[in-house]
Amino acid sequence: MSDATADSADTADTKGSVEEQFRSLMEGLRTTLPGVEVLMAFLLVLPFQANFTDLDQFQRTAFMVAMIAAASSAVMLIAPSAHQRVRSVERGGGVARKHEQHLRTAVRVALIGTILAAVAIVAALYLATSVVVGHGTAIVLAVVLGLLAAWTWFGIPVVIFDNDDGDG
Repeated sequence: MSDATADSADTADTKGSVEEQFRSLMEGLRTTLPGVEVLMAFLLVLPFQANFTDLDQFQRTAFMVAMIAAASSAVMLIAPSAHQRVRSVERGGGVARKHEQHLRTAVRVALIGTILAAVAIVAALYLATSVVVGHGTAIVLAVVLGLLAAWTWFGIPVVIFDNDDGDG
């Protein structure tokens, strides 16, 4: 076996098939989506609470940002599942996830959904903490949480896990 063939086989083994990668993405979304759904459920009932009218303009803005980001996140995180179902109907019932373009699109949509989830979480934290401890502390806590989410969800995979050859 030539070096090029061996490298190609190693890459296929390491990265897995498109089907395996798509399955892995869907498993990850099954853990992310419930958190977004719970946050959205809490946000949906908030306007019907008696004290909602006591919120100031900053708090109402935070509520709207959190609600729109959570709803958009849910849509984006559900999209890859909908894509496979649409493709299934097109192909007569069989779910085929063999195209790399399908996988790349699903990953991009899921990443956008994850970013929107972070925005929703940060905005909801700001809203809740501003009611309890005031705007100043709420801003600090929201910024800290935003930085924590940015680092743990996006920074670590880019900075620490960027070595694909398995040496790191």
